Amino acid sequence: MGGATSRQETISALVASKVVLNRLNYREISCKSIYGCNVFNEDVQKARLPKPVFKALQKTIKLGQPLDPGIADSVAAAMRDWAIEKGATHYCHWFQPMTGATAEKHDSFFGPDGGSGTAAEFSGKELIKGEPDASSFPSGGLRATFEARGYTAWDPTSPAFILEQPNGATLVIPTAFLSWTGEALDKKTPLLRSMEALSTQALRILRLFGNTEATKVFTTVGTEQEYFLIDKHFIALRPDIINCGRTLFGARPPKGQELEDQYFASIPERVVAIMAEVEHECMKLGIPAKTRHNEVAPAQYELAPIFELSNLAVDHQMMTMEILRKTAEKYGMACLLHEKPFAGINGSGKHNNWSMSTDTGENLLNPGDTPHDNAQFLIFCAACIRAVARYGGLLRLSVCGASNDHRLGANEAPPAIMSVFLGSQLTDVVEQIEKGAAKTSKAGGMFETGVSVLPKLPRDAGDRNRTSPFAFTGNKFEFRAVGSSQNPAGANTILNTMVAESLDYMATELEKAIKSGKTLNTAIQDMLPKIIKESKHVIFNGDNYTEEWHKEAEKRGLPNLKNTVDCLPLITEKGTIDLFTKYKVYTKRELESRAVIFAEAYVKTLTIEANTMLMMAKTMILPSAIRYQTELAQAVASGKAAGIESPAYETLKAVVEAIVDCQKKTAALEKACSHHVEGEVYDHAKYARDKVFAAMGELRKTGDKIETMIADDLWPLPTYREMLFLSR
Repeated sequence: MGGATSRQETISALVASKVVLNRLNYREISCKSIYGCNVFNEDVQKARLPKPVFKALQKTIKLGQPLDPGIADSVAAAMRDWAIEKGATHYCHWFQPMTGATAEKHDSFFGPDGGSGTAAEFSGKELIKGEPDASSFPSGGLRATFEARGYTAWDPTSPAFILEQPNGATLVIPTAFLSWTGEALDKKTPLLRSMEALSTQALRILRLFGNTEATKVFTTVGTEQEYFLIDKHFIALRPDIINCGRTLFGARPPKGQELEDQYFASIPERVVAIMAEVEHECMKLGIPAKTRHNEVAPAQYELAPIFELSNLAVDHQMMTMEILRKTAEKYGMACLLHEKPFAGINGSGKHNNWSMSTDTGENLLNPGDTPHDNAQFLIFCAACIRAVARYGGLLRLSVCGASNDHRLGANEAPPAIMSVFLGSQLTDVVEQIEKGAAKTSKAGGMFETGVSVLPKLPRDAGDRNRTSPFAFTGNKFEFRAVGSSQNPAGANTILNTMVAESLDYMATELEKAIKSGKTLNTAIQDMLPKIIKESKHVIFNGDNYTEEWHKEAEKRGLPNLKNTVDCLPLITEKGTIDLFTKYKVYTKRELESRAVIFAEAYVKTLTIEANTMLMMAKTMILPSAIRYQTELAQAVASGKAAGIESPAYETLKAVVEAIVDCQKKTAALEKACSHHVEGEVYDHAKYARDKVFAAMGELRKTGDKIETMIADDLWPLPTYREMLFLSR
């Protein structure tokens, strides 16, 4: 069966089919009863653990005190019994290696009892430590291939949970992943270290303000997740989506998102069924999914959760992506999490809403009604501005990757230039501070709708800016540059560390001033104008997409790191090493390993894409074009035999030219892929960007042109118009 025939039959079957939807009856299912029902949370711990064990564990979870190894056996026994009651037969240490995904190795609870039966076993030692093979994960040189030992270490601050499967269930234990030499091989360990670093410095500031109640400052995160849902029958006919997660070929459809009628539109029935089941599964795992809606591009959607502690939010985010993928399959769809699965329409991001809160519940980025009078808020806000001004390049580095390069700088994403949006109210306060002292704050007022039956609505004191990469949005900063497929741990690790450095600097300055005899208020008034003056070049409230801003940013000296290869050298610069080693977030060797891992991942991604593209051009696009050429040639020959000039002649000429061009560009890409590059892994990445990626772009142009020329019944690939508008 030919490719074009497969495509036509897929479309016919799709039109004729009706997917059976799993209908959840919330009149019978209580949301309260299922929320967190599969989580070994505080309530379960309190009910099942001896009182001294429970108290000791809570001190570790809530106060960051070292884990008492003596309680491990009691916790493990309670966790085992609870999990078995929930239908679990196995347990796994669940970790986040440098692949960007998650990893797990399942072990059974049950073993021989020494007689003729079996017994359930799970010790404190097995809870605290696992030993997966470390040699088969990216390590950037921290582990050689023959050095296999690595350890997973239980993270008690992220509760264990039950993962339900068609045949049984598994107890999942969130862990860190370390090498035998003690170095981090994962994304969670540096995140936890960065949270500790920020907490230490933030508490210094709070103590200056007389706050002795707070014992911990947590960074909190809410990560909005954008994604596409495409009928899986189409995906089966797209080798590029299967191998690469995105389309390598695809002509622009007659209709895209021009009418802006997709955004917040009515959600298709099959899609809302998927969303509802995703939320149902999230509820059971205590994942606070809050918002769902249609996104801007056709077949694109979004899920947004409520804030949580950073490491818990990251764990939940990684689980949410997995739940989205698995649930979509049940309804005959594929969830695409690539940042740019379709050219010419909006890609997908993961907006990272970030703030700081104390263990007593105080949001440190809440300005209150009069932010000019809120000195504590001004300190923490200024620390964030200073951090972006000093480490904007590292913030851009935190979201680098071959897939996110397609998105950053496009119309739906912030540019690669890192700037801060404050809004009119805070910008006015900051400008007052720079001049000496802030005395007023702009008020929002009320909306006058002009319709008597509508209530008067309070107006926020400042607008939002969807083009800014780092925007203040009321009581948090929204970092919009994180990619939809990325683990947000990397971005939050860097964000936490750079803000910790600013808080450290400011605490030191204030402590010195107070020691010299100044009051806290005077010390703040002396320090803040200087910081604002040094950092204000990063503040921009306008349209980040315009060419004028790019020129202005260059004048201001803001880095414009347009792609991953431009970012990579920052990892091993002295300033980066000094920053992360000072706060013990990364060692020098760990940073060097990340430079290698990121470069290798970039090269491998482009290599897979290029090889897939070559295969598709040679075995699908060119054969289809040649078949059409044959049909046209026969039509021209028939016309000539009949003594008439066939109108197919001009079309034949154009098709032949396109085939020749496609063959040339296929050969050029093949040559680029076969070239052996000398030098280190960074040199390979640079070559992949400059030669391989460039050749891929040229081949795509001619491949997409051929799609628009040949007969529809000969084209083998599901088109954009089909995938985006028939996947309902």
